[in-house]
Amino acid sequence: MRFSIEEINNSTSLLPNVSLGYEIFDHCSDSHSFPGLLNLISVNNSFQPWSEPRKNLSKVSDVIAVVGPFSSTVTMTVAPLFMVDLIPLVSYGAASSAFSEKAKYPSFLRTVFSNKDIIEVIVNIILHFNWRWVAFLRSDNDFGNDGLEMFIKRIEHTEICLAYTKGLDYKTNYSKMFKQIEEQKIPIIIVFATKLNAETLIMSAIQMNVTNKVWIAGDTWSLSKKLPKEKGIKNIGTVLGVSQPVVSIPGFNDFIYSTKSQTHCKKSKQNSICNQDCNCSHLSAEDVVALDPSYSFPVYAAVYAIAHALHNALQCGVYQCNDNITVFPHMVLAELKKLNFTLLNQNIEFNENGDPRFGSYSIVFWNHTGDAEKIGFFKFQPSIHYAINSSKIQWYTNGEVPTALCSPECLDGYAKKQNGIHKCCFNCEICPNGTYINVTVDPYECIKCKDTEWSTEGSTSCSLRSVEYIPFTDSGAIVIMFGALALVGLTLVVSALFAINFNTPVVRSAGGAMCFLILGCLSLCSLSVFFYFDKPTASFCILRFLPFLLFYTVCLACFVVRSFQIVCIFKIAAKFPKLYSWWMKYHGQWLIITVAFVTQAFLLLIGYSSSPPKPYNETVWYPDQIILGCDIDPRSASTSVVLLVLLCALCFIFSYMGKDLPKNYNEAKAITFCLLLLILTWIMFTTTYILYHGKYIQTLNALAVLSSLYCFLLWYFLPKCYIIIFQPQKNTQQHFQGLIQNYTKTISQ
Repeated sequence: MRFSIEEINNSTSLLPNVSLGYEIFDHCSDSHSFPGLLNLISVNNSFQPWSEPRKNLSKVSDVIAVVGPFSSTVTMTVAPLFMVDLIPLVSYGAASSAFSEKAKYPSFLRTVFSNKDIIEVIVNIILHFNWRWVAFLRSDNDFGNDGLEMFIKRIEHTEICLAYTKGLDYKTNYSKMFKQIEEQKIPIIIVFATKLNAETLIMSAIQMNVTNKVWIAGDTWSLSKKLPKEKGIKNIGTVLGVSQPVVSIPGFNDFIYSTKSQTHCKKSKQNSICNQDCNCSHLSAEDVVALDPSYSFPVYAAVYAIAHALHNALQCGVYQCNDNITVFPHMVLAELKKLNFTLLNQNIEFNENGDPRFGSYSIVFWNHTGDAEKIGFFKFQPSIHYAINSSKIQWYTNGEVPTALCSPECLDGYAKKQNGIHKCCFNCEICPNGTYINVTVDPYECIKCKDTEWSTEGSTSCSLRSVEYIPFTDSGAIVIMFGALALVGLTLVVSALFAINFNTPVVRSAGGAMCFLILGCLSLCSLSVFFYFDKPTASFCILRFLPFLLFYTVCLACFVVRSFQIVCIFKIAAKFPKLYSWWMKYHGQWLIITVAFVTQAFLLLIGYSSSPPKPYNETVWYPDQIILGCDIDPRSASTSVVLLVLLCALCFIFSYMGKDLPKNYNEAKAITFCLLLLILTWIMFTTTYILYHGKYIQTLNALAVLSSLYCFLLWYFLPKCYIIIFQPQKNTQQHFQGLIQNYTKTISQ
């Protein structure tokens, strides 16, 4: 600072005809320093901290700006004294991020980066080498605590885990601390501490034989001249550091040697402290030159910033300044905030928080010769840019970059399951079928595939499912649809044959006019078959079930009535004549058929209105396929199915009761046989449906529907067609009367 002020006072352009005066305070302790500081800001040995000095300018102290202090703790102590009167406080070492809050520190500026920026560099070094498991040792003061707070905030959204932290002071038990670090197997140690704390820590590590660590030094001690040359320093591991770049100040060393050559000490009667007029330090010129040079330029820049602010406030020209202007601290502060000048190829400028918009950081490595070798840089302006030459680093692992992981990385297809409080400590669990892991999005969670996708166990991505359905062009579909058309053709032929022979005993015993209703309903039921194929739609799903359920109800109702009539004619008529006469008088058979039809239609209307069948994508049974089908609500369809089952049961009961009727006149046996085939068909289909869920279940369902129709067409109607065509002698009135008479005689006997 003395060198800078003398250089400015000797300048003819910066502050022409103006000399800077100063007082220096060595802030070694608050108790020793406060009297001097209070005297500095007092007016006539008194001061009024709550007065408004701008209204009474005569009551303002002579100080217009302060350079320093160096440390964050000391700055927090003295800064409030200067903030009240907006006296600019330009620090060259206070890095706490708290000073960026202008509401608390409106007149604070600094020529060094804040802890936030230092931590940014340290975190980027850690990320560069993919280290995750780190310890953070700090000075137990405002500087260290602020650094820890900034570090925790910065790593919040990274994969870095703070495994251990400790505040360092004169009471620290280093043996216990290193034992805890070793137990947690932490290979990376960040030391964000003052030079004194850092030296004590490193010396303790050497004495306690701490080995195989990577030490990351903060800018307070990374350029230490003493520690890299200590015996045993190589054993502790590899030391990397962050430092302000060393800027060579022309003429500074010559100034040191010239001032140190003065052997006498002029003592002032008023002050017993060192000032600009004497040289009382016990350090030699070589000692001063050998000290950490990284802070020389921040001090140099701080003094020159104040000088340039004064230059602007005094409206200085090339040869002189305006003598009529009285400069006050708030005027200097206003000019400091607007500064933009070049100093030793550095563009000196402050941002809105009073932090520097100039400078950069050097990344250093303590090589085996005991020097801090520059291996990289980190620039903040105009944008973040950094580089590290890893080839220059001599790792303790003989060339390989050390790893720092609590748990080894999981293999592809495995998700991390956190083990304990640290996200870096985890177990690896394979992602099950239907899920995948995307480590760039979330390495801790298996992501479920979409319904249209599938994956195998341990996948890192999903594949599209194949969409499966039975097209109209499928060979099985063609056969079944041809069978449905053949059924319609056969029903037309049978209907024509029965119409021609309508008054014959065979047709009348088969049901007469009711046969045409049954044949018509069988044809209408066959419509359902065609809607089991191609991509299902809402209308397809409705027509897949509706025609069959509705018209097959009529068919079963007809056979219930028919089987009941057979039993009634031969058994009930004689025993219950009134019942028989009522049946014949009110056409009971048509009444029952109509009631069954209306009931089923009503049930279908209610069920389909509340929950109609709809297209459904089956994705559960086959992970790589989407089976297109129709979903029918069991609750809405159950009543319709129950009605069909009830009719089938009644039909079976009535037909079974007539099993001992005349052999050649036994319609009941034919109905019973058809029902047995019908029941067997649906038992087989239900069993298959439970066991198999592929796309061909639609084909099997259509086949079951078609088989249900052919049961009655083939085994009830075709035998009668055979008699009509090939055995006309059995289709006579006399033949049927003979059968009845023989059956009556058998019963009477």
